[in-house]
Amino acid sequence: MTQSVPVLLSTTSVYPEPTAVGFELAAELGYDGVELMVFTDRISQDPQAVAGLARHYGVKVGAVHAPCLLVTQRVWSADPWTRLRRSVQAAEYLGAPVVVIHPPFSWQRDYASKFSEVLASLSARYPRITIAVENMFPLKLGRRRLVPYRPHWDPTRHGYDAYTLDLSHCAASGADAIAMASRMGSALRHIHLCDGTAPGSDQHLVPGRGSQPCEELLSGLGAAGWNGSVTVEVSTRKSGNRTRRAADLAESLKFARDALSLRNIA
Repeated sequence: MTQSVPVLLSTTSVYPEPTAVGFELAAELGYDGVELMVFTDRISQDPQAVAGLARHYGVKVGAVHAPCLLVTQRVWSADPWTRLRRSVQAAEYLGAPVVVIHPPFSWQRDYASKFSEVLASLSARYPRITIAVENMFPLKLGRRRLVPYRPHWDPTRHGYDAYTLDLSHCAASGADAIAMASRMGSALRHIHLCDGTAPGSDQHLVPGRGSQPCEELLSGLGAAGWNGSVTVEVSTRKSGNRTRRAADLAESLKFARDALSLRNIA
């Protein structure tokens, strides 16, 4: 019997088109829901407006990605604690069981020093929400490798209650995705399905177009009866038009569902 793992579409996968297009294409292509990227798009910052999109398109919000990118450092607030708290509150309001968060930036010293404590406090206050810390990657500056995250780009070095595994970030960091998933163990609750080819470049390719073990990872989890969720988080900025963008996202959805059921046939 095939394990039913929800496959979501990240609203950032339709960029530079707006959040509403993410819901539209998720409905059109048959995704199980969306992962809301809280971004510079004002609609993405308004839970009530997002709930309206969910109702209009009949697409649920299965995860919320907190605004922790460099370009979203002032979305909602300049305070990272406020952004994290509001992300969890948005997830609660929207009925999304997962919030994706990055490790603190190295310059966010106070936030980083209390990060685990804040996560524990929010988890206790919102027990229906899983806050899953995502693996990141070092940056290359000439011959130097800069680690802009504290305590590390690999969250398993510190240890958290829940993780998001991003396969493009594994490629960018040169990390072994299967080994990282093994270290995450039962705390692996969410996956960003995408691909990449080499360290130093965060490409977010359609799965199967890079060198990451996307199929091996998903098929293994499917066979093991994993009960987390998968989000297709690919870059379609170079698609050129809606038709090609939709084709890339349809291909990604098919890849995910085929891989999850590959070894899990009765």
